[in-house]
Amino acid sequence: MLTCKDFLGWLNEYLDQTADPETRQQLEAHVKACPNCWVIYDTTKQTVQIYKGMEAQEIPSAVHDRLVQALQRRMESKVS
Repeated sequence: MLTCKDFLGWLNEYLDQTADPETRQQLEAHVKACPNCWVIYDTTKQTVQIYKGMEAQEIPSAVHDRLVQALQRRMESKVS
């Protein structure tokens, strides 16, 4: 039987419908039985649908630069 942690680990594949049929069946059974995971699944699914319908927006260059710098610092700290 899947745990909530297992379900969360498979959430992307479940939403994308790329999980193998057996795993998908287990995920569906879990989400039907677990109200907490159902809320996470439903909220994530709705969020993805909203964002898919939006046009891409450019971020300001200053925000882009800060984001890149933060990611670089994060990657460097993981290598050390």
